[in-house]
Amino acid sequence: MKENFSFFCSWSGGKDSSLSLYHAIKMGGRPRYLLNMLREDGKRSRSHGISFDSLQKQTKALGIPLVTRSTSWDDYEANFISALQEFQKEGIEVGIFGDIDIDEHREWVERVCSYANIKPFLPLWKRSRKELLGELLDLGFKATIIVIKEDKLDKNFLGKTLNKEVIAELETTGIDLSGEIGEYHTIVTDGPTFSYPINLEKKEKKFKDGYWFLDISVL
Repeated sequence: MKENFSFFCSWSGGKDSSLSLYHAIKMGGRPRYLLNMLREDGKRSRSHGISFDSLQKQTKALGIPLVTRSTSWDDYEANFISALQEFQKEGIEVGIFGDIDIDEHREWVERVCSYANIKPFLPLWKRSRKELLGELLDLGFKATIIVIKEDKLDKNFLGKTLNKEVIAELETTGIDLSGEIGEYHTIVTDGPTFSYPINLEKKEKKFKDGYWFLDISVL
């Protein structure tokens, strides 16, 4: 990757996109936008269920503009490509993604980026789960579990902030330690990319379509 490259980051608000953003900046990249896909009503993120207001407060602490698209799953790819094509017109050269090792995900990333002549970069690709989580903690990122898949984890994990003890608990369950296939999702509230930490207000737990969600707001 050349020095001073201009990039957008595919942004979930969670640990893997946060760590990928960190590595892209460390490599000399200039973050232009964070891209998040919302549900059709535009109120919450499609993957993690984070409110639009909370995403805005999170990205304000990062100092990087947030771009969103409201979409159904059926129109997700077309809306994602449309956003990338607009980025390319603004001179953005690279897209940063937090995928780790699912080949179908990488193929999708490469395909959608090709429509916009943007180069995809996956800083976490093929790295070990324990190494990634260890690095996350060592760098000072604070990631709190806000979604769990009901048939994979107990809902008591909701609201726990990742640390060595929680990671050890997750390891005993036998799941993918990074939650790469959706066993759990997080929101990051502090770390080396943040200008200041943000605080979570934890609200009720809700169940939908096989997943438990912790409703939160960012203070």
